Amino acid sequence: MENIFSSKTVTMLSVFILFFQLPSVVLSTSTYWETFDVPAGGPESYAFNSTGGGPFTGINDGRIIKYEGCKLYFVNHAFTSPYRTNALCDNTTNPNLGSICGRPLGLDFYLETNELYIADAYRGLCKVGPEGGLATQLVTSANGLPIKWLDGLTVDQLSGNVYFTDVSSKYDLSQIEEHISTGDATGRLIKYNPKTKEVKVLLTGLKGAGGVALSKDSSFILYSEFTGNKISKYWLKGPKATTVETVLNIPGPANIKRTARGDFWVAVNFKTPSILPVGLRIDEFGTILEKVTFGISFHNKVINEVVEYLGFPDVVSALYVGSTYTNYGGIFEILFDETRSVVGGKLKKCPPEEIASS
Repeated sequence: MENIFSSKTVTMLSVFILFFQLPSVVLSTSTYWETFDVPAGGPESYAFNSTGGGPFTGINDGRIIKYEGCKLYFVNHAFTSPYRTNALCDNTTNPNLGSICGRPLGLDFYLETNELYIADAYRGLCKVGPEGGLATQLVTSANGLPIKWLDGLTVDQLSGNVYFTDVSSKYDLSQIEEHISTGDATGRLIKYNPKTKEVKVLLTGLKGAGGVALSKDSSFILYSEFTGNKISKYWLKGPKATTVETVLNIPGPANIKRTARGDFWVAVNFKTPSILPVGLRIDEFGTILEKVTFGISFHNKVINEVVEYLGFPDVVSALYVGSTYTNYGGIFEILFDETRSVVGGKLKKCPPEEIASS
């Protein structure tokens, strides 16, 4: 009998079966979960500064906002476009205004200086100081090609180098449907050296280059291809330097964030047939260690990021979940056992006295 399944199809099917066999924490909106409304919506990525301030997140109308606790909630911190005006842009969700208002997606701090690096879909790579305000535009092209759609970003805390993804060399964020329908494979992985200002393209030909995360020892990068349905490893150092290994074939991987332990959370969106958004914790080899399901909390909408904060050596850790398709983000406080398996959770709530006085 003719084999109608490719090796890639079999691998994807195996991962899908494994996914449903793993122990799961399904978040109940009444038991474990707290959402926080975000002005203009669309919080894709989260970042915390060196003092634990934040989270900072970029939203649909071009602002980067900072969470200031229960009393102040979110305050304006920065913006990427010099053409942005409050009258035109505040609270807009119009994608056609992205080139004017900006659209910050990936965020990461260089903790030594508390400078925030910003992957703006329309403005390219930007940076803003600790006081916020208008960000400085750093990179708008690489190897003679304009950056069309910046997405994922990570900063090497040892060297200060910045690694980021350009989803496509043909389409921008407002053309996402064309990007998907044409099977576009013009994405890139790019490095920026802030000391020399050198911009270096590390990889080309990527299908929906999305999330990017650096290993704890800075020896490799994990990056996702959300239309290519895989997560790969790009070696930066050692005998395998500049080579690529696919570590996990999985449908729709989005942002990747490293934990304090050195493993990674990946936001993944399965179709079952409706969207089932989950967070997968994986190791450097692509082994799935944990899964947390967010279908109820996010009403089966696509999520873009799961980031764990203050997870080690503490027993209790907070997961922050972002989505460009909602007007809220989510926080889930999870409880680990001695093997670091998720065994439960609880709401991360503001104290009643703070709510009453706000």
